[in-house]
Amino acid sequence: MGLFCLFWIPMFCLLRRLLLPESRGGSVWALIFGSVAVVAQYFAGPLVDPGGFGLDRWTAGFVDVVGVPVLVPLVLYLLFVEMGLVSRRVDHAGFVLLWLIPLSAYRAIQWISPRSPVTLILVPVLWSAIAVGMAGMFEVARKSRWHLAVPLAVCMAALPFAAATSWWAFFSHRPGLGLALLVASVVPALVCVVSWFRGWNMAPNEGSSYIDEEDPYPDARNG
Repeated sequence: MGLFCLFWIPMFCLLRRLLLPESRGGSVWALIFGSVAVVAQYFAGPLVDPGGFGLDRWTAGFVDVVGVPVLVPLVLYLLFVEMGLVSRRVDHAGFVLLWLIPLSAYRAIQWISPRSPVTLILVPVLWSAIAVGMAGMFEVARKSRWHLAVPLAVCMAALPFAAATSWWAFFSHRPGLGLALLVASVVPALVCVVSWFRGWNMAPNEGSSYIDEEDPYPDARNG
């Protein structure tokens, strides 16, 4: 289980690179910032006291385990792009997955005792589900009209909460609820993975437009 936690995110990232070789994950910066975040988390410790099995445990899971560790690179990617620190051609999902590699290594060591599938197996799966699912929905939403962008925005907002609740449900011995929310959390990422196999790249392209760049006279077809 420790090996799964250690290698799931790197293997997932490698799969994306193999299926979408044109994607650029911004590997250097993502790994550097991810390592800095792990060091900061090590010295800061848990931000929320886990408490028992109720709301305190859910909040601790969302902030320290499942939600915030993935939301931080998702948001910082957009901020870095706006500030010019990261090129717009850098792949959103790839950037977040690479950011999570140092965290997965740190958690694989930290959570090795006691060994629990809830932490060593479920959490890495939820990380990848949030990272890939939210990044994919964001790229689709920003290119879509409002009637599609609004539902996608709602799904994006709900995804990390559903993932954290799935973790909490399994931890609190509610497997039915946990499994249902796990499936709901993983579905957007599965859609993205299918798109990788079919060659539909959702990553943003710098200077892209709806006009085919290979056709210098797109209007000639309508003439």
